[in-house]
Amino acid sequence: MEQDLYIRELINRLARLDAATAWGGDLNPTQRAVLEYLGRANRFSRSPSHVAEYLGTTRGTMSQTFKSLTQKGYVTEHRSTLDKRAISFELTQTGKDIAIAQNALTGALADFPGGEKDRLLESLRAVLGDVLSHNRGRPFGICKSCIHHETSSNGGYCTLLAEPLLPFETDQICFEQVAT
Repeated sequence: MEQDLYIRELINRLARLDAATAWGGDLNPTQRAVLEYLGRANRFSRSPSHVAEYLGTTRGTMSQTFKSLTQKGYVTEHRSTLDKRAISFELTQTGKDIAIAQNALTGALADFPGGEKDRLLESLRAVLGDVLSHNRGRPFGICKSCIHHETSSNGGYCTLLAEPLLPFETDQICFEQVAT
């Protein structure tokens, strides 16, 4: 039990230190997290409600965050031609640059030995899966590891949404993902 509490403490401390480095320029940690998510999410997973669920925050907070990011020129808003209520967001080039920027944590992980990094990744995925299951949260996995994904000569195909996927989209985060 004590070891479990210590592991939780270490994870929380790393998360807080990582968030502390996210303050910079005109961005706060939540805004930076949104940009990073959008940089990895596929075109079907960029609505405010999807981002709110992924980050574990409210839709109201996300609405205000997107309003601010739009005003600052980091994202652009797109309304669906089929349903004018449906909104998604795209990163501007400035937003893309921030989304891929390295920080102290990514630098430390880059120096981590490969085998240990693989074990850490597997362990953290398992813990996250348990927490999501307990909270009835969505996994938001990578498209190509989904039961709805089919490989094609042009990249892939989503059988759930009946949509072709470009090669880079198969490596992106999807809201609809169901692990194989």
